[in-house]
Amino acid sequence: MAIAKAERLMNLALCLLGTRRPLSKRELRDSIEAYLEAGSDDSFNRMFERDKDDLRELGLVIETVENLDGEVGYRAGRDSNRLPPITLDAEEAAALGLAAKVWQQARLAGAASGALQKLRAAGLPEDVDPYEAHGALEPRIPVHEAAFEPLMLACRDRRPVLFDYRKATAARPEPRQVEPWALECWRGHWYLAGWDRDRGAERVFRLSRITGKVRSRGAKFTAEVPDVVTVRETVASWAGETADRSALIRLRAGAGYPLRAKASQVRELGEGWDELEIPYGHGLDAWLVEFGPDVVVLEPAELRSDVVDRLRAVAKG
Repeated sequence: MAIAKAERLMNLALCLLGTRRPLSKRELRDSIEAYLEAGSDDSFNRMFERDKDDLRELGLVIETVENLDGEVGYRAGRDSNRLPPITLDAEEAAALGLAAKVWQQARLAGAASGALQKLRAAGLPEDVDPYEAHGALEPRIPVHEAAFEPLMLACRDRRPVLFDYRKATAARPEPRQVEPWALECWRGHWYLAGWDRDRGAERVFRLSRITGKVRSRGAKFTAEVPDVVTVRETVASWAGETADRSALIRLRAGAGYPLRAKASQVRELGEGWDELEIPYGHGLDAWLVEFGPDVVVLEPAELRSDVVDRLRAVAKG
């Protein structure tokens, strides 16, 4: 049904944009197949009025003109619906070109490539390299998870989803019903923030732990969607960016450079080990597990226990 309506709206827009004179309802009905299939005049009139309102909401300027006989006609003048010329200075074009080239994986890569070509046409010279100011560094946003695209579309369209999620401390995945708010990338990992319907609370899910397909639900959102800043703060907290205390760990010499960058104190222990004091917040246990045998948690005991539980879950497969 969505495809049929989109096709009908497209045909109506083309008719209104392509005509040199206003077209009456009768002429539009005779020109568009979907209108010919309307069961009655009342059904057609309701369909046409809804479609006209939808096109106006999308930004199409539709003129209503009454002829000498009192008959109402409709047209969408090209001058009224033409975007103004896009003018970009060198810095603006380079910045937008850099943003368009960030995506390197998933289906977004094709859209970004097409956007870059449009930027070239809008003023980004062929000899301007968006990466010139960054030397050998090439920014990328990696997207390996199959769940990324369906979740991105669900966030955009405000559609609840259902997926199986395996917690780091669980041996098997569990079904989750979620109202998705936004996707955020932290420390190279993608997270989904949203409202967990089964638990009646906001939750953050790491995309790499979503198993199977993401299925869409037909119902509407039941919880209010917070603003973008609040969502980012939630993801940051769950990803371990918000710390309210410290933890003491042993780290193998020459390993764990991201941990060393976060450390407030580093002491050499000898025999290939260092002792680090690092900020401790939600999600630190999941991060430490990624360093495997190069990290040993000394304190607090609860963090050590959480890391051990996660390692056991990984060992069980």
